[in-house]
Amino acid sequence: MENTGIWITVFIVLFVLGSIFGLRVSPREKALGLMRERARKMALHPRLVAAPDWTKVPMATEKRASMVAYYSVLIPDARLPLMRARVEDQKLKVVQGDEKFNDLPIALKGIYAIDMQANCVGLYWDEESDLRATQLDDIKAYLTSLAEL
Repeated sequence: MENTGIWITVFIVLFVLGSIFGLRVSPREKALGLMRERARKMALHPRLVAAPDWTKVPMATEKRASMVAYYSVLIPDARLPLMRARVEDQKLKVVQGDEKFNDLPIALKGIYAIDMQANCVGLYWDEESDLRATQLDDIKAYLTSLAEL
């Protein structure tokens, strides 16, 4: 009888400890949150969107698009033309829009595609390729330079 009480107490303690450790945020999720917060402070607008077909981001399932990070810069007084381009071999390949952006080099890692419309320039990218947020300044500078072309 005495041993039964000890075993029940041990199981309860293990159950409670397991629940507490299950609530911890994974290091990957914490890094993504910190990166997105830093991007917001830099006036980059991060969000997760369903990957458009033209980006050629692999589908999550046969019938469901993958979620992909979309980071954009708003340029209040700009009148930008519509442009969509995929990144192939570290160069832009225009899918729709002005051909002057074709074969423009891009040195950033993990970028799938870039789009431009009205007063917004944004890129679709794999955040996992830079969990330490070393590219955020370069991303903002690149998107701003695209708007000025």
